[in-house]
Amino acid sequence: MRHLKKVKKLGRDTEHRRALLRNQVISLFTHGKIKTTLQKAKETRRWAEKMITLGKVGTVPARREAFRFLVDRKMVNRVFDEISPLFKDRNGGYTRIYKLWRRRGDDAQMALLELLAFPSEKKEESEKSEEDKKKKKKKFFGLK
Repeated sequence: MRHLKKVKKLGRDTEHRRALLRNQVISLFTHGKIKTTLQKAKETRRWAEKMITLGKVGTVPARREAFRFLVDRKMVNRVFDEISPLFKDRNGGYTRIYKLWRRRGDDAQMALLELLAFPSEKKEESEKSEEDKKKKKKKFFGLK
């Protein structure tokens, strides 16, 4: 029996599963939505919501913990500076899962996982000054 076993193994060993979920969370934060199987979407949602909650905390230890999972400094800064502030008045439930068709090859239930709010990309790269770019580089871990 699987009492108190919360991890869905997804047919993979630990390292492969962690890499899969990391890549899916990064894709979700990059594009705002991803198409995947229903079970992968449910497990990805758990990690994505943890990262957004850490972003709402906003402390240096929270950044370090998010960095342990995301392993990408730019993505950690994006979560903490752009994505988490959109959910400051919300207590959880940052994502939505839509069930889609069943995949033809193996009849797996497909799903669309999306963030409820996603930052718009209206700022052009030419508008950003070099000073802003330097500040962003040093912003990680609370450095000035």
